[in-house]
Amino acid sequence: MTDKTLVDACDETCNGTAVDITKIQEKLLPESAATDLADLFKALGDPTRVRIIHTLLQSELCVHDLCEVLGMGQSAISHQLRSLRNMRIVKRRKVGKTVFYSLDDEHVEQIFVQTLQHLKHD
Repeated sequence: MTDKTLVDACDETCNGTAVDITKIQEKLLPESAATDLADLFKALGDPTRVRIIHTLLQSELCVHDLCEVLGMGQSAISHQLRSLRNMRIVKRRKVGKTVFYSLDDEHVEQIFVQTLQHLKHD
């Protein structure tokens, strides 16, 4: 099938709507950016990580406090925090022997809050 045939077939099914495919292709998201974005959404695809993020929206907390709030063991929380840190969703701050976790930046909060608003049913 030639490019001409593809265009003709599209013209028939799209009712002749003109689209400049080349301009769209020039603005296409690079593969590396698409992968990074997909990885971010994968990180948000785990209910435990979502609960951790939601908790950290409210306050910076240490691992012990996160365990208490979420009713989970330290090992499970630490594992999820490591994953969230690797994705730059949370950051840590050490004070003496205590490590406090918070959201990495305001973008993380905005993504999370906007997604929650999108999902709310009126």
